[in-house]
Amino acid sequence: MALPKLRRRQLLHLSLGTALGWCLLEPWVLEPYWLRIKKLRVGKAISHRIVHISDIHHKGNRRYLKKVVGIVNALSPDFVCFTGDWVEEATHLREALEIMSAIRHPVYSVPGNHDYSSGAAFEAIAQFCQSTGGAWLVDQDTLSRDGQIQIIGATGSQLQLPPLKQSLKRLLLVHYPLFAERAKGNFDLVLAGHSHGGQVRVPFWRALVLPYDVGPYDLGLFQTKAGPLYVNPGIGTFYLPIRAWCRPEITVIEL
Repeated sequence: MALPKLRRRQLLHLSLGTALGWCLLEPWVLEPYWLRIKKLRVGKAISHRIVHISDIHHKGNRRYLKKVVGIVNALSPDFVCFTGDWVEEATHLREALEIMSAIRHPVYSVPGNHDYSSGAAFEAIAQFCQSTGGAWLVDQDTLSRDGQIQIIGATGSQLQLPPLKQSLKRLLLVHYPLFAERAKGNFDLVLAGHSHGGQVRVPFWRALVLPYDVGPYDLGLFQTKAGPLYVNPGIGTFYLPIRAWCRPEITVIEL
């Protein structure tokens, strides 16, 4: 039996109101904290399990960052790579490091542009990384615990890289995706952040706005002359606390 005209109109209004409410609620309230776990396999001779996170931009949301740490520990990686932007304001760094200190795996990190601009204490970050068994890599390299991967952290636009160890797997950490085009050498994997995936994307198309030094490498896996590049969309947000079709991500990489 057909619904009365008034009843149909009420249902239409309810449907439109629900759709509008979802459009307003989802990008501002739900998606910025709806963590995605992305799994990726790079190369053929798989030997290590790596967790890649980026762009925390910690602003005081302890519960959210503790959730990130819990997921990282549950994934049981050989080590964790963080590609910059711990905070936007130096006052939040102490709390961020306190929460992140619960990570039970080595953390290797490079700084991001906001780490520089905020005046964050690099010495404190270096001490944290060292306490996990990892390293704070500001234009330098180190070896993974088992000595099988050379991990290089590069920050300057000229990318003055240390000599590459051809007998080992080579992992390059940068903040800016476009730096992959400036890296001289062959890497088994390059990891970057900075783009946030644009935070707001048009489905099946691209991001509406991207920061500088991203180029065409806005989100996901790309092939470059330096090797495979993976760009993580980040954990936090910048400027506006909004994400649409661009969930925050913890990437699990088999390398």
